Amino acid sequence: MKMRKLFYLLLILPILFINTGCSKDENPTEPAKINEAQVLVEYLEANGNYLNTSSPAIISAEDVRALQLSNPSKLYIIDVRAAADFTGKGYIQGAVNVTLGNLVTHIKGINTANYDRIVIVCYSGQTSGYATALLRLLGYNNVYSLKFGMSSWNSQVATNWTSSIGNNYTNLVTTNYPKAAAGNLPTLNTGKTTGKEILEARINTLLASSNPFGDISVAWSVATSNLSGYYIVNYWPANHYALGHLTGAIQYTPKVDLALATNLKTLPTDKPVLVYCYTGQTSAQTAAILKVMGYDAKSLSFGMNIMAYDWMGTNGLTQWKQSECKEYPFVK
Repeated sequence: MKMRKLFYLLLILPILFINTGCSKDENPTEPAKINEAQVLVEYLEANGNYLNTSSPAIISAEDVRALQLSNPSKLYIIDVRAAADFTGKGYIQGAVNVTLGNLVTHIKGINTANYDRIVIVCYSGQTSGYATALLRLLGYNNVYSLKFGMSSWNSQVATNWTSSIGNNYTNLVTTNYPKAAAGNLPTLNTGKTTGKEILEARINTLLASSNPFGDISVAWSVATSNLSGYYIVNYWPANHYALGHLTGAIQYTPKVDLALATNLKTLPTDKPVLVYCYTGQTSAQTAAILKVMGYDAKSLSFGMNIMAYDWMGTNGLTQWKQSECKEYPFVK
């Protein structure tokens, strides 16, 4: 009797092993899905936290010229303007013309440690700000945007600013609009798992656009015709916000409010986020970083200088002035 039971047990055991093996093969354990945006933002904040520390990285024409004269081998200039303008309107001696789409590939091809300053140049300091922010996120900490772009180098190439200051919209208000309730970060689907990989994938995606900076740039006329269509971020200190701002604009303190520990998650994921500053240079860098994070971020072109220029001067806020043109020599 005992021998018979043992026989049946030995007969059943292989069948059990086969069934268990099949069950595991047919129902493989799926890897847990990560929150890519959370991983990315935590990575950025742990690796320089550029948005909340040294942004915007801007260098004046005077400082560029001084390095150009004293130690030109330590200066590398990348001009991201259209090729026709680079050659036709003129460029800074030694500059190389690179499209935004090729920016990362180009900078990977040079030994950036050989230079004290790598300066990105555009027309007004806004497109170069966008480019600078992306490179800073990638760890190129000696990259700077030329303040006011070529408009600060010589008056002959300053038309982008001379034609973009004005008093086109002066209906500013002093209402204190509250921040939205904290919600979730955007949803990212790069398929990557580490912060570094997600960052690189996001930047590659943005630069693959036919018009990378154009994807975030908004003209004043477009913005003011539909203010309620944006979640408007006034990226000024609170005391400047109190002087006046766009209807509906919400004050976010630079280097403070756009962090996980503060108010980053109050930005909506279902509405365009329009960031504005004084000249569009800081907002360009800020919007670029938010775009990398997955927000539908926009930058108000030329900032308040194009909408309420005289008001800016009356209140002692940053303006582009003719004195910004240093009349430095350039190649044409």
